[in-house]
Amino acid sequence: MRKRENQRRGKKPDNAVYQALTTISQFGINMLVPIFLCSFFGILLDRKMGTSCFFMIALFFVGALAGFRNVFLLARRIYGGKEEQAPYGEKKEDRDS
Repeated sequence: MRKRENQRRGKKPDNAVYQALTTISQFGINMLVPIFLCSFFGILLDRKMGTSCFFMIALFFVGALAGFRNVFLLARRIYGGKEEQAPYGEKKEDRDS
């Protein structure tokens, strides 16, 4: 109903809300996936090795560090930080010249 009213009035749909939700979702996914995967592998290692929860705790923190790194890189890319470098510290070539 609101969409039809906005079309009649000549207003464009507000995409800023959708972009914000997408960004928030990306931050959440980039943080949670490494934590869950590392915790899952930690549980598997604990079962295989017969330890109580050593690997799960250790890999949980590894996953948390990886998640923070992913979120940091995503935020830097979104909010205009430095351009990412190519592997091994090589600089990317400018395509403008």
